Amino acid sequence: MDNKIISFDLGTGGNKASLYDADGTCLAYAFVGYDTLYPEVGWHEQKPLDWWKAVVESTRQLIEKSKVDVNTIVGLGISGHSLGAVPVDINGNLLRESTPIWSDLRAQKEAEEFFKTVDADQWYLTTGNGFPAPLYTVFKVMWYRTHEPEMFSHIYKIIGTKDFINLMLTGKIATDYSYASGTGVYDLKAWQYKQDFIKASGLPSGIWPEILPSTAVMGELLPEIAKELGLPASVKVVCGGVDNSCMALGAKNTRDGRVYTSLGSAAWIAVSSEQPVLDKQYKPYVFTHVVPNMFTSAVSIFSAGTTYSWVKDQFCELLDLEAQKTGKDVYVIMNEFAEQAPIGSNKLLFNPSLAGGTSQDSSVHLRGAYMGLDLKHGKPELIRSAMEGIAMNLRLRLDLLRKYTKLEDEILFVGGGAKSRFYLGIFADVFNTKILKTNIDQDAGALGAAAVAAVGVGLWQNFNKIDEIHKTIELVEPVKENNQKYEKLIPIFAEATEQLATISEQLHVLEI
Repeated sequence: MDNKIISFDLGTGGNKASLYDADGTCLAYAFVGYDTLYPEVGWHEQKPLDWWKAVVESTRQLIEKSKVDVNTIVGLGISGHSLGAVPVDINGNLLRESTPIWSDLRAQKEAEEFFKTVDADQWYLTTGNGFPAPLYTVFKVMWYRTHEPEMFSHIYKIIGTKDFINLMLTGKIATDYSYASGTGVYDLKAWQYKQDFIKASGLPSGIWPEILPSTAVMGELLPEIAKELGLPASVKVVCGGVDNSCMALGAKNTRDGRVYTSLGSAAWIAVSSEQPVLDKQYKPYVFTHVVPNMFTSAVSIFSAGTTYSWVKDQFCELLDLEAQKTGKDVYVIMNEFAEQAPIGSNKLLFNPSLAGGTSQDSSVHLRGAYMGLDLKHGKPELIRSAMEGIAMNLRLRLDLLRKYTKLEDEILFVGGGAKSRFYLGIFADVFNTKILKTNIDQDAGALGAAAVAAVGVGLWQNFNKIDEIHKTIELVEPVKENNQKYEKLIPIFAEATEQLATISEQLHVLEI
């Protein structure tokens, strides 16, 4: 019998259910979306039961689309979006119809309260939690206690997004090390909750769920759930992991020094290593890896694909019309224009921070800008400088990782922005490293969840098979002369970014 795995990639926009065979080949997938709610400024909520409905519907669609013999499906694995704070009572009942997701910022006062007794730098160096502190689970739960005391009094456990789905599937409550590492009360190097931080929060220590390995089998499907999904009750459910770590696994980050870049709406660079990459000034964000005894540390920019889309909308209306007439992708046409400009876009620099600064910037209020704009500059320079600006901004982040750990001389690129060989060439020249694109592309998270399940149910002995699954589509090497030109521009770009951060701070407080 050809055993198979279903993986769930539970993302911010919806759930992707994918069917994999024992060799790690994706046979089919189905996606079902759900909404994010914004009830107040800074509040970003989703309904856990919407996640569940998406899991059920995508699974049933997957079975129908693939015509799979469901008796060959032996395991389920899940990747879930991070920093969830789902409250359940002792019977596993959901206590809040909608719950804050990773990007919810409501708990700022709770974070301030916490850091009156806990040193912020020591907290970061212990947890690796490099996003803005209010995003982390512990502060969201403190907010529950302050603002919803009646609901809070019934909390038995606080669980993550994927842990809620596992509860629905098996009736059991647990999390894994990777998801626990985003709670704000987890000690990375001790591999356990930090009791001092729990005490400082004033929360009961018992509300944090038991931590299991990502590959641990939580149990088989509940009979009524198996019927709802259209699967045999014998299917085993594996604990799974947080999306950052599952994506790192799916992107081949299975050994020390391997690195990948996700180039989508936002962009980040992540390295897997045997020690977490920690810097209290620039705050790389770290999660425990789903790969045993490893960590995944990342740096990011908030706007990459969205910045390039903004350039399209503001400056490329005629190119958009041409694309509609010819049937070509407008971004392909934009790339062709960009190729007309020389390296450095005739000394036009572009900072892509249109969505603000990250922890690696001098100010979260940093905003983007064209710098050095001249009458000689045209559409090719406007487009190419945006591409170069995204690459140079990420290069500054890459240098931070290089400072702390040795990286392999090859970076895998995944995500929608990695389609253009020309664009990958810019990254190769700016990063001064080989850029690899494979067949996995945007399926890294789904593959990572499938791999965790495959090891968990015994189809694979370890994660080494991931390398075999990746097939090279492009390997772009840096051109020495091109890199030498970029090496002259990068320090100027870095200095300009610092100056821009100062200006952005002034604009932020300006009242006009």
